[in-house]
Amino acid sequence: MNPSSIRQHQAGRGFVLPSAVFLLVILAALAAFLVRISTTQSTASAQDIQGARAYQAARAGIEWGLYQVLDPSNASAVPPTNAAWPSMPGCPGGVLVLEGFNVAVSCDPAAPQDFLEAGNSRSIRVYRLVATASLGAVGTANYVERQIQVTVSKCRARDAAAPGYECP
Repeated sequence: MNPSSIRQHQAGRGFVLPSAVFLLVILAALAAFLVRISTTQSTASAQDIQGARAYQAARAGIEWGLYQVLDPSNASAVPPTNAAWPSMPGCPGGVLVLEGFNVAVSCDPAAPQDFLEAGNSRSIRVYRLVATASLGAVGTANYVERQIQVTVSKCRARDAAAPGYECP
């Protein structure tokens, strides 16, 4: 072999090594990108599921509060002045724990509001309930919170005796 052909052969080998390194770097970067996208997608999916669970927990809290207000047998023990038995239910509130979610149920401080109707023979009370379900610590990636608000009214005849106190 003559010296010029050896140099050409070595020059060809020197080009393959940088190309292989470049190709490996590109493939490694692509793999890292795909892992990152997959992790982000998985985290987003988990957050979406936890958000749906938080919504359902808040909804259960609202239903609990509505039951406290709308249950016909639920009334405060002492009727308000100039009102026949039974008086309207008080404003419900409390903290429930449902499948790890803390569900805070409260009444708006401005509610309940009382209105009189039909020549003062009926009393209507309007309640505004708020249920907030949360899981995790605020500021962390796994924190989720959902809140539901609902307004409901209850009507009772002011001059009726038990049990006929619901308005027609």
